[in-house]
Amino acid sequence: MSTAQQVPARTRLLQAADHILFEDGIRATPVDEILRRARASPATLYSHFGSKDALTAEALRIRFADWRSSWDEQVISANNDTERLLAVFDALAAYREDRQHPSRWCAFLAAATELMPEAGEIRDVLDADTALLRTRLVHLSRPLAADRAQDLAEGVLLAYDGTLTAFLRGHPRSPIEAGRRLALAAVQAYTQS
Repeated sequence: MSTAQQVPARTRLLQAADHILFEDGIRATPVDEILRRARASPATLYSHFGSKDALTAEALRIRFADWRSSWDEQVISANNDTERLLAVFDALAAYREDRQHPSRWCAFLAAATELMPEAGEIRDVLDADTALLRTRLVHLSRPLAADRAQDLAEGVLLAYDGTLTAFLRGHPRSPIEAGRRLALAAVQAYTQS
């Protein structure tokens, strides 16, 4: 029995989807390519997921849970309010390195650029990611900026989003470090005024 046959078909499909949809594009990737990589039949895909969109949504849900867990760990291990707020950058580094999600940029932003403004399962996962970023950054900004927490959170989110797009451009050399520095400057501006 080959190694591919030992891994359940559902897992193989999710792994194939995760590896190619967010690199090559959701709409640009034919179902046949996912099936070939997963060594699965169309019937297997449709019995497990029902559609390519449902497979994509599940791959994003898994990434979302992994991302949230990575961010949770970094927030918990932070030593002060500033570190807790900037833990989003530490989480991004851990997520890309330790959890082996080194995609060209962000699966959520990649999906959003392709699928906006479509509704459905994929949109629901994208909305959950956006809601997590917004609400958590506001919550973590509150001890630092009080009634200006929303403004600080928006600045950090903009630095974070810029970090993600910098991976596509290939510049600066270390997008996470540059994004973190920019976010720290925002923290300092809000805590010194």
